[in-house]
Amino acid sequence: MRSSIRNLCACAAAAALLLSAATPAAASPETLRRSIGNILFAPIDIALSPVVAAHSIYRNLNDIDDSLGVRIVYPIPGFAWNLGVQIGAGAIREISGLLELVPGIFLLPFEVDMSPLFAPAEKADALVDTETTPLNIKFGIDYTSVPY
Repeated sequence: MRSSIRNLCACAAAAALLLSAATPAAASPETLRRSIGNILFAPIDIALSPVVAAHSIYRNLNDIDDSLGVRIVYPIPGFAWNLGVQIGAGAIREISGLLELVPGIFLLPFEVDMSPLFAPAEKADALVDTETTPLNIKFGIDYTSVPY
């Protein structure tokens, strides 16, 4: 799985380099970068949902001063709920990436960018978050701890 993730990241970076190389100097590829990143990394978010859900619950149990009863009873139903939220948000990220693809291509020659359709993918913490010139590599997003 690790090599397939590495291959996916390399393909995404190569595609973004090709797209950014074909644009004029004044163009802004941010919408297209975000769209490609969402399309490529949303399936990884969904695959990592159990890890992110467990990590989120563990962090919240340590950071929040809950009673002993909550600490005993909450983790199992909380994990099920959190897992569903993570999977659903990953699916929404994929859909928003697909919806931003055509406007991203259309806006490529202009100095204009579209606001993100799904802002939590931009704002939330992630297991992997690396900003590169061609693509923002971000996956394993914790959608339940989005700062607003």
